[in-house]
Amino acid sequence: MPTSSNRRPLLCRLPWPSLVPLLLLAGLAGCDRQARAVDSTEQVFEGQNFRVVNVDLKREMLSLHWKDPDNGEPYGTINALRQWGMSHGRRMLFAANAGIYDRQNAPLGLYVENGKTVVPLNLAHGNPASGNFSLLPNGVFAVYPDGHAAVRTSAAFKADGKPVRWASQSGPMLVIDGKLNDQFIDDSNSLKWRSGVCAKTPHHVVFAVSEAPVNFHTFARLFKEELGCRDALYLDGTISQFYVDGEGYAGAPTFMVKPYAGIFAVFAQPTP
Repeated sequence: MPTSSNRRPLLCRLPWPSLVPLLLLAGLAGCDRQARAVDSTEQVFEGQNFRVVNVDLKREMLSLHWKDPDNGEPYGTINALRQWGMSHGRRMLFAANAGIYDRQNAPLGLYVENGKTVVPLNLAHGNPASGNFSLLPNGVFAVYPDGHAAVRTSAAFKADGKPVRWASQSGPMLVIDGKLNDQFIDDSNSLKWRSGVCAKTPHHVVFAVSEAPVNFHTFARLFKEELGCRDALYLDGTISQFYVDGEGYAGAPTFMVKPYAGIFAVFAQPTP
């Protein structure tokens, strides 16, 4: 089917005032570096608007956060994590809610934070209470100790048996080995704000969130046909939001958002 794309790049503001040529050149270099490391665009696919964020893992570190290490309390919101970062001298460039969680506000599946497995891999299926998580196959988005990322089905992830630094399990898989999940129905009327992720290459991660409710089929096709992902994972729906430095929030309206159990984030690397 024909598609259309309207890309609006992330704007990067230079320091003000730029009075010294050397300061201007430094600002330009910093802007170019950030634009390439975390790139935000607004794209149109099948008449629907999506916010797409590309993260270059060779330039910036993608991390996962659930609870404040100082007091053990869940962050719950992107803004709370952003405030935590500010209090520790770290500027948030990007954030997105992670995988599906249960009624106790704990991750429903695998959750690994900085190499520590907080919640184990969940291979139980067919429980209606698990909602979209129980749709087969579900999967894992992981960042490994060497800095590369991958999206795998949960079964394939278990078979690999490799240690990871950051990981979140969710479901269903949107795209599997270049093919759409065959459980999705083209004209389904199940419309929700939806977010997802893929590793287009080992060091190029792509996140996307819809700016209006869409069905699974359209959202999966965005990853396969527009974003060129061979494996993509659904993160969550209805409550999903992204934050991009200099742009604010995208995705579900604020009144729909509830506390998250896990937030992906990119913080600016400290300047030497």
